[in-house]
Amino acid sequence: MVMAGGVLGLAGCATGQTEYEQAVQSTWRHSSGELALMQELVRYATLAPSSHNTQCWKFRAGAQKIAIRPDFTRRCPAVDPDDHHLFVSLGCATENLIQAALARGYHGETITASDGVEITLEPTKAIETESFAAIPRRQSTRAEFDGKPLGNAELRRLEMAGTSPDVQVLLLTDRQKMDTVLECVVNGNTAQMGNPAFLAELKAWLRFSDAEALRTRDGLFTRASGNPVAPRWLAGAMFDQFFTAKSENDKYARHVRSSAGIAIFVSTASSPANWVSAGRAFERFALQATALGIRTAHLNQPVEVATLRPEFGRALGITQGRPDLVVRFGRGPELPRSLRRPIQEVLS
Repeated sequence: MVMAGGVLGLAGCATGQTEYEQAVQSTWRHSSGELALMQELVRYATLAPSSHNTQCWKFRAGAQKIAIRPDFTRRCPAVDPDDHHLFVSLGCATENLIQAALARGYHGETITASDGVEITLEPTKAIETESFAAIPRRQSTRAEFDGKPLGNAELRRLEMAGTSPDVQVLLLTDRQKMDTVLECVVNGNTAQMGNPAFLAELKAWLRFSDAEALRTRDGLFTRASGNPVAPRWLAGAMFDQFFTAKSENDKYARHVRSSAGIAIFVSTASSPANWVSAGRAFERFALQATALGIRTAHLNQPVEVATLRPEFGRALGITQGRPDLVVRFGRGPELPRSLRRPIQEVLS
């Protein structure tokens, strides 16, 4: 009886996984021409990363104009109390949209304010950049990398992609400096793991099975971070028992020590407009990395815990600006992918 139930359970998981993979293929792809221009640009924008994969954006499309607004119903007050990551996510979506518009023959001019981003599209020569080509291949890869260093030419291209007039990217490849970052990551993670509100919020955005991920098409799918899938009633209990500061800190130590380097994105000022700029800079960095066959993943704990952020900046010699994002990079495996909500759910 137990064996039969186990076989049926595995068969159900296999069926769900097949359906999930079909959804992945229909999500992470280039245009097939079935959508109108503005809808297709929005679809590319939604392939951007967002904190906890909340997809915290709303789009309004008009005549050669697209507005991207924050969706505050999808904010994460425990991990992101000042909505910093939310506006960073808007910046990531903006950069994807700008790259996709250029590929379709439109130059995008942006105006950023405290309530979001306005993008005006003007006809120009169509150019499919390598960053545009990389959009459906980019992913946040929460796995160990191969530990091999990158070449100087690759590092220069990453630095150029991640730098703008109001955002600086610091590339750390020295192992001693990377260990300094790891110490700050461990301190931040330990603080977060001791916060019941943080744990409850994270658990609410976890998707423990293919069926759950298919139903919501958002959140952090456990299989995408190399963890097994299970029904929520079981996985939730396992999360409560085994998701500990020590296990997570040990994992982050392996992740940092297997990385080629760590990128720190620093804004010249701290405001929603600057955070959007930081998101755009990071997305250019991530797309350039993807084009070079390099993986990226976030280690944002030192900038998420407000009381630790100044100490983190001092440890790295950052005397001006706000450290926005901490990103490790290197070469490694591709992991299962997350999904995105249908276009009609984000268009208003």
